[in-house]
Amino acid sequence: MSEDLIGYDRIVEDALRGVVREALTHAAADGLPGEHHFYVTCRTDAPGVVVSRSLRQRYPEEITIVLQHQFWDLAVDRESFSVTLSFGGGKERLEIPFDAVTGFADPSVRFALRFKPSPAADADEDRADGPVSMEADMAAADVVVLDRFRKK
Repeated sequence: MSEDLIGYDRIVEDALRGVVREALTHAAADGLPGEHHFYVTCRTDAPGVVVSRSLRQRYPEEITIVLQHQFWDLAVDRESFSVTLSFGGGKERLEIPFDAVTGFADPSVRFALRFKPSPAADADEDRADGPVSMEADMAAADVVVLDRFRKK
């Protein structure tokens, strides 16, 4: 088999991150309709992530945030999103580049995606290339698994 010089894994991963971007853009503009709510997991140690010192100490590598009833000032652009959430009774602003997102789920419709961390955040870890399947830890969601379509 030939080497993938085009980088299809990265192209697919970027396209799937676009799904996250569009879902968050919809929520920022119109709120969350019906029972929709999001679990967004991201690397707190990834480049460009802005969280308070106390949150970084509590979650030095990864955090999962929930966008459901209490979130404020959700803003989305091409590269990142920011949101204010309540932690321990106090509000905190988070800024998260889409490259730092490792998981996204909307349990209300059993939808989930899992992403490989950005190369800078993943430099010391041995992980598979490209999108990987989401484990049952995200509300037993239906999973988009691309590995089964790849030639081994």
